[in-house]
Amino acid sequence: MQVAREYRSLSEVRSLVGDRLSRAHASCLFDRLDWLESLHRHCFGRLPIRAFQAKGDDDAQAWMFLVGRESRRVSALANWYSFSWNPIFLGDPDRDGQQAMLTAIARLMKRDVAMADFYPVTLDDGMAPLLMGAFRHAGWLAFRRAYGARHDLDLAGRDFAQYWAGRPGQLRTTIKRKAHRSPLRIRIADHFSPKNWHAYVAIHARSWKEADPGLPLLRALAEREGAAGALRFGFAELHGEPIATQLWTVDHGRALIHKLAHDRAHDSLSPGTLLGHAMFAHAIDRDGVTRIDYGTGDNGYKADWMERREVLWRVDCFNPRFASSWLPSAKTAISALVG
Repeated sequence: MQVAREYRSLSEVRSLVGDRLSRAHASCLFDRLDWLESLHRHCFGRLPIRAFQAKGDDDAQAWMFLVGRESRRVSALANWYSFSWNPIFLGDPDRDGQQAMLTAIARLMKRDVAMADFYPVTLDDGMAPLLMGAFRHAGWLAFRRAYGARHDLDLAGRDFAQYWAGRPGQLRTTIKRKAHRSPLRIRIADHFSPKNWHAYVAIHARSWKEADPGLPLLRALAEREGAAGALRFGFAELHGEPIATQLWTVDHGRALIHKLAHDRAHDSLSPGTLLGHAMFAHAIDRDGVTRIDYGTGDNGYKADWMERREVLWRVDCFNPRFASSWLPSAKTAISALVG
C-alpha cells in the first residue's frame, strides 16, 4: 500500500532524502534539491512550497515539487530556466510502481487542491501519460496540451569533426568565412569569477534580449557549478573586451546551454556563432559529452546546431469536487481538442 504525505519546506525534504537528490545521485540538474531550493528562493518569492511524497515497495519513493498559488491551485516548481519538470522517483520503481505512487499523491492532493498544472513535461519518456493516468485514476480530470519545444543532440559516439560535417552548409560556410583572420579571441572558463559574471551582465544588457529577471538564480547556478567543475563560461573578446558570452554546464555526460548573448554592435563579426562553434568543440572533444541540450524555446537557429526537436507538454488537472474548477476544466478540454 502506498502512503502519501505533504511537506511545506525544502529543508524538511532535505532532512528526509539526505544526499539522494544530490549531484552524486541525480544525473539531471533539474532533479537536484540544490537547484529546486535556488529556483524557489530566487524566482518564486513568497509562494509556499508544496512537496508531495509517496512511498512504495522496496524503499521506492515518488516526489512532486510544487508551489501553491491562488484559489486552491498548485503549479510545478519550474519556470523558463527549467528544461523539464517531472515527478522524481527514488529506488528505481517499475512503471506500475510509479503509477501507484503518483495516484496516492493525487488522492492526497484532492483534499484541498482544485487545480494543478505541470510544465514543462516530456512525452517521449512517457511522463505526460503517466501523470495523466495517475490523476485520472484518482478521480481528477486531466488534459495535456503542446506548450513549447526543446532541441537537443545525441552525439552517438561522434567526435566534433564528424558532428560538424553534418551541420547545414550555410552554418559551416559562415564559420569558415568569419573565422578567417577574425580579430576575436575565444576564452572558456570552468570556474566562477566576479569579473566573468560582470562581463556576462554587461553583454546581456547590450544584446537584443530583454532584461533578465533571473540574474540572481543564474549567478547562484554559475557559482555552484563552477565550484563543482561543471561550469563552462564562454566569451568572445575583441581587443580584450568581451562582446559575446554563453553559459553552459557539463555534468554526467550531458551539456546544458543555459544562456547566450552578444553585443549587437558587433553583429558583423558573428561573435555568437564563432563562440558557439568553440563551445560545441570543447564540450564534445574535451569534455566527452554524449548529449547536448539547448533547453526550452523553439528558436529557429537552434535547429542548425541540434538534430532533434521534442515537443513539451503542459498537463492540467482539475478536481471536480470544487465548483471553481468546472469552468476552467471545460475551457481546457476545448483547448486540448482544438490545439
